[in-house]
Formats: sequence, C-alpha cells, structure tokens
Amino acid sequence: MTPQPIAEPAFVTDAAAAWETTGPGVRRKVLAHGPDLMLTRVAFEAGGVGARHQHPHAQLSYVESGVFEYTIEAETHTLRPGDSCYVPPLAWHGVACIEAGVLVDAFTPRRDDFLS
Repeated sequence: MTPQPIAEPAFVTDAAAAWETTGPGVRRKVLAHGPDLMLTRVAFEAGGVGARHQHPHAQLSYVESGVFEYTIEAETHTLRPGDSCYVPPLAWHGVACIEAGVLVDAFTPRRDDFLS
C-alpha cells in the first residue's frame, strides 16, 4: 500500500487555528485534517445550541469540558467531560450546552464546507 501524501499543514497548533463564530454562543476552529479525516474544537457558552442537522460524514464527538444534552435521531443523553458519541452519516443530531464547555469533533471524510 502506498502512503498518502501528508496533509498541509501536517501540524496545527491550537494557538494558530482561528476561531469562527457559527451561532450565538458557539464558535469552532478547524485543527488538523486531510481528505479523509478532520479534527475540530467547538466552544459553547452555557445555553449555546448546535442546531439539529445532518451531513454525509461520520462524526465522533468527545467532551473536553462542560455538560451537553446531545441528541442523535430520537435519543438524547447528557454528556460530561470524558464522554463521547458516534453520529452515523445522515443521522439527524444536535446539541444544547448546559454548562459552558468544548467538544472535540472528528469527521470522516473531511468537512470541506468548514474550510474557507
């Protein structure tokens, strides 16, 4: 198997990645990514909402800090630091922030719509 080329840039420091406001009380920064995988951080103020939506990408979410009500399809769970979840492609999902915090999200393939 031939290795794929390294994504540009191969290394991303948190300090160098810019925040983008995505809604009231919600901002996102894109971290390392290649064509098949992307890592992001999403910071929420208490009361911030990641509106219900769907996309063709598989997604993993990891709670770095805070408390979130995370809904995938019709199932809702309270997630706390260290918890995680898997969102299948095309599944309707959304999140409400109960206590300010940060989600670390991984997508496969990369979310090209997040790149400017």
